[in-house]
Amino acid sequence: MPEPSPASPAPSASPADGLRFAFGTLTVLPAGLTRWDRPAARAGMLCAPVVGLVVGVLAAATGLMLLALGAGAPLAAVASVAVPAALTRGLHLDGLADTADGLGSGKPAEDALRIMKQSDVGPFGVLTLVLLLLAQVAALAQAYGGSWARGALAVVVSAVAARVALTLAARTGVPAARPEGLGAAVAGVVPVRGAAAVAFLVAALLAGAGAALGAYDAVRAGLAVVAAAGAAELLLRRCVRRFGGVTGDVFGGVAETAATTALVVMSLG
Repeated sequence: MPEPSPASPAPSASPADGLRFAFGTLTVLPAGLTRWDRPAARAGMLCAPVVGLVVGVLAAATGLMLLALGAGAPLAAVASVAVPAALTRGLHLDGLADTADGLGSGKPAEDALRIMKQSDVGPFGVLTLVLLLLAQVAALAQAYGGSWARGALAVVVSAVAARVALTLAARTGVPAARPEGLGAAVAGVVPVRGAAAVAFLVAALLAGAGAALGAYDAVRAGLAVVAAAGAAELLLRRCVRRFGGVTGDVFGGVAETAATTALVVMSLG
């Protein structure tokens, strides 16, 4: 797939172009991706939370179906974690594992990036994946145990917050670590104000959704987005310092970090 050229002029992208780019690059859902240029990437990363909403609704629906059939909260939690992984071909989880291997290698940036490109998963990646998936399942089981509605809300908030983190990570000023790959395609494409506006809007909308369950749930949903963005930002900055920029793996790690943080916040109380 050709890389978008920052120097080549391209027509502005429509919301439809953005949605096709977002769904075509962030999920396995058929999207009819036709444009692979900077304007389309910008629109796509601004639309990333919409992808999160669709993924979250599908994951929550799966969990609720199992609950309706008599399954317990732990099994519903496992299913709700598995659906996003399936809808992304596990790319975000793979990116998290590769990022953990790169950060844990102790090698210079160039060697660490080479380690991240290898197809195998090292000990740091395996340990990180195991702990993260356990945390996600445990947090969701707690949320589903409280009530089916709070569990479903936690799933949606987590999925959307993960994609908000991607929008923020693609903001202007965050460089790419490599000249090729998805990381280079979307690095720095989103204006800072645009990314901040999307994050604020999503936090407000999810808080509004939580308000349907009560004032505490409204505050918790809003805080989950803020905490998720903060945790993702810490990882992003660490990776930029360590690798010299972002890669597709880093974006995956950022998304999973944000998702897990949001689930933990949504399970509290």
